[in-house]
Amino acid sequence: MKLKSRIITFVLVAVVLFAAMGATVQGVLKDVKLGLDLQGGFEVLYEVDSLVDGQKITQDVLTDTTSALTNRINQFGVSEPSIQVEGEDRIRVQLAGIDDQSSARELLSSTANLTFRDVNDNILLDGTDLKEGGAAASFDQQNRPIVTLTLKDAAKFAEVTKKVSQMGPGQNLLVVWLDFEEGVDSYAAEAQKEDPKFVSAAGVDQVLNTTDVMISGNFTVQETKDFASVLNAGALPVKLTEIYSTSVGAQFGEEALNSTVFASVVGVILIFIFMLFYYRLPGFISIITLSVFTYLVLVVFNAINAVLTLPGIAALVLGIGMAVDANILTAERIREELRVGRSVKEAYQHGSKQSLSAIIDAQLTTLLAAAVLFFFGTSSVKGFATTLMITIVLSFVTALWLSRILLGLLVNSGYFNSPSLYGVRKSKIHDESEGIETLDLSTNFDRLDFVGNRKKFYSLSIVILIVGAVIIGIFKLNLGIDFSSGTRVEILSDQQISQEEVTEYIDEIGFPSEKVIISGEDQNTAVVTYKEDLTQQQILDFKAAVLDEYGHEPSVSTVSPTVGQELVKNAIYALAIAALGIIIYVAFRFEWRMGVGAIASLLHDVFFMVAIFSFFRLEVDITFIAAILTIVGYSINDTIVTFDRIRENVNRKGKITTREELAEIVNKSLRQTMGRSVNTVLTVIIVVIALLLFGAPAIQNFSIALLIGLITGMYSSICIAAQIWYTLKCREMDKKGTAVESKEKKQWGSDEPVV
Repeated sequence: MKLKSRIITFVLVAVVLFAAMGATVQGVLKDVKLGLDLQGGFEVLYEVDSLVDGQKITQDVLTDTTSALTNRINQFGVSEPSIQVEGEDRIRVQLAGIDDQSSARELLSSTANLTFRDVNDNILLDGTDLKEGGAAASFDQQNRPIVTLTLKDAAKFAEVTKKVSQMGPGQNLLVVWLDFEEGVDSYAAEAQKEDPKFVSAAGVDQVLNTTDVMISGNFTVQETKDFASVLNAGALPVKLTEIYSTSVGAQFGEEALNSTVFASVVGVILIFIFMLFYYRLPGFISIITLSVFTYLVLVVFNAINAVLTLPGIAALVLGIGMAVDANILTAERIREELRVGRSVKEAYQHGSKQSLSAIIDAQLTTLLAAAVLFFFGTSSVKGFATTLMITIVLSFVTALWLSRILLGLLVNSGYFNSPSLYGVRKSKIHDESEGIETLDLSTNFDRLDFVGNRKKFYSLSIVILIVGAVIIGIFKLNLGIDFSSGTRVEILSDQQISQEEVTEYIDEIGFPSEKVIISGEDQNTAVVTYKEDLTQQQILDFKAAVLDEYGHEPSVSTVSPTVGQELVKNAIYALAIAALGIIIYVAFRFEWRMGVGAIASLLHDVFFMVAIFSFFRLEVDITFIAAILTIVGYSINDTIVTFDRIRENVNRKGKITTREELAEIVNKSLRQTMGRSVNTVLTVIIVVIALLLFGAPAIQNFSIALLIGLITGMYSSICIAAQIWYTLKCREMDKKGTAVESKEKKQWGSDEPVV
């Protein structure tokens, strides 16, 4: 029976979606906040001095200070700050998108001390009595802005209010003062010294036995937010003296950013063409859902006030890949069901159900890894994890809900019953009476014996590991200035200068550099970085040449790798915790042997990419960390999908008594998922190649890392992870002398899974 109403509903839903997106997309794109590497921002250089006599400024003290600054910045909602330790006593802070420099200075260097006093100026309570993070901006019953505080000890506050209430009329006042710490040399602190420190005074007539305190005054909404944030930020362990500040130009620049956006658009359009050509009707649906997915990601980004940086773009690419993969999984399952002779409606129902567990397991595992990275990571790692979690959740919404609704409307309309609309040729379709199951279907990879060649795969990977270790030992890593010591030179000009002009000039005077960034509000400052420490004579020669050419002596400083090294340590620690979590999750959902295989393939991919970067002398910078995390995400996703098919086929087969039977199951499972793996990787490779060809040079290394990782990720999930599981499973069979039987209940992989 054909139902035109389903077609009409589909058209209406599609029109409403695209009309809504079309009407608001410009505003959404305009509201996207770009990180410092994409849009520039505010930069300040501090000299670090001791607060007390005898305190030495060590690397540990500098590290503690950078942590305190990071926490302080987070209080104010600024995402992914760039903080670098320079030399032995300097810290450089870069904040994306900050226009109000005075607020930024106050944010960074001001330390507030809250005190409650009586009318005789005796301190009754101070900041130590405030619960950590206990200050918040709020409104009173008259909707006036106030600051709420949470104290540690209600009894102590009761004692204070009792004492004040007994002081008599006109004297029973509890006075709130906010003192900005002396010795913090910044423009903000100097400005604050000119203002009264008095905040408010309240009459106390009774004992208040509570930890909740409200402070009212002539506040604006922004003042209450700033007041609360400064209180929550806490004190700094050192004294910071501002010695330089400026606006920062973006690494990309407008032209480079536009070229990267253009490359991304080209890549996505090519994905759409591929999906439409190969998967036909399901591919058409995926175009709609992927468009909605990308739009929703940007909407959520704006809603949570997130900042889009290069690592964020990496996570977005990974998220698009996982969203595409979810559509491909469903489309491939529908094609399989059509080939065994089911009708289009039956194929849609069975295919959607069968793909559900694989999609959920793959995305939940990656979500687990992203959550761990967010919790334990810092800076760009946390930004990557935030974007990845957003994309995974929205992929659930679009791929598991919207795409099934839209495709279901078309399938159930009765107008789309031809298997060719789903990419299946008639010659590939079996008659349902033959009793052919999906496990028995032929594939384009039937000649490949994965299990039989597992020793060759093991040998190849061992050779890769050994050669990689030798390469890393000989060539080392070509570390960027983020991870190695180096020199930073600032050239100031009286006129606007260009990147090309400065690059040519420093080449002429014998100090060439690959990294020249133009900054300053008037584009009159060039920041040149070198990965090596310049000698004293080189610095003198450099300064003399620049002074003669531009009329200003350049500022030269040594950059310490402290912050970059801390970032790597935290990333490794977070990945280790994530790996443990993945093993536990996979052991619960599948079995522990599959978890071991998944982690082994993940480590294989990471090590291989590190070795490649070492051999070809590609620079390892912050974007490389983002690429590593992206490949980890793909590796997990691909491996889990493979294991899900193995588990399903083991369930269907029932009892397996010999190694040969187990090998056949593994081989068939890998052949069945091979097409999906190739197509998923191919769609993302399309985007990566577009970024390589048309994108900005600043992300070329990132694109190369993705390209390498995608290929090795597919190889490791099929040739390493699955083979390790097979080897461990065979050992279990030999040890126990028993057959292999699935421990999962029927619903995990039966023909009629429970959803």
